[in-house]
Amino acid sequence: MKFVRIVDAINYRLGRLVMYFIFVMIGILLWSSISKTFFLPSLWTLEMAQFAMVAYFILGGPYAMQLGANVRMDLLYGSWTPRGKAWVDAFTVLFLIFYLGVLLYGGIESLAYALEYKERSPSAWRPEMWPIKSLMCLGILLMLLQAIAELVRDIARLRGVTVQ
Repeated sequence: MKFVRIVDAINYRLGRLVMYFIFVMIGILLWSSISKTFFLPSLWTLEMAQFAMVAYFILGGPYAMQLGANVRMDLLYGSWTPRGKAWVDAFTVLFLIFYLGVLLYGGIESLAYALEYKERSPSAWRPEMWPIKSLMCLGILLMLLQAIAELVRDIARLRGVTVQ
């Protein structure tokens, strides 16, 4: 299916790029340690590291889902047939889709608030919040699309069709 291939391609490429954000976080935290030891402490380092972690986590989530790297309770699941797994996955992903839809709605509302009122963090650095909230909405949207792609894949499996 074209939808599944497009979503998979976007999330794969973005996930491969975002996995290097760990080095961005390391660099920020290394600078934080150096500046606290030898210079004046930087106000921005801790919060910027948190923003980098949010981007790493939320933009990498769809990639992890695509690779099947999510945690699954394997007590019973592991012994089921592929068709049984597809039934359970197709059913449970509906809860994830609902959750992500609600999360995206709230994220968009929060982003709109941040843009309208020029929301800033209450920290000493006081960065604007719209960039990180935009990334969060993008990550939630991509996760929602990946969950829908997984549902399509599970339905195809139930019908005996292989979707790449």
